[in-house]
Amino acid sequence: MIESAMREQAVWPVQDAKARFTQMLNACLNDGPQVITRRGGAEAVIVSLDDWRRHTAARKPSLKELLLADDQRFEIDLPQRGTGPYRAFGAL
Repeated sequence: MIESAMREQAVWPVQDAKARFTQMLNACLNDGPQVITRRGGAEAVIVSLDDWRRHTAARKPSLKELLLADDQRFEIDLPQRGTGPYRAFGAL
């Protein structure tokens, strides 16, 4: 997946990215995401702020984020304890 993304986007070794940051930033804004590599492996991607906002707005929260969220997502009506039907002892 990363390799296919690297073929479609410009690839910058970290030394070049540091030395020509302004040029890389302009390429990001004009041509799309730019991949930064270190020792031959993809390490990071620089994207425009508009692309980042679109990506984060479309993202669905994970189950962990939903469970830890402070806001209530839905209402659960729980019956009062002691009002439900009981099974007779030994009816298993």
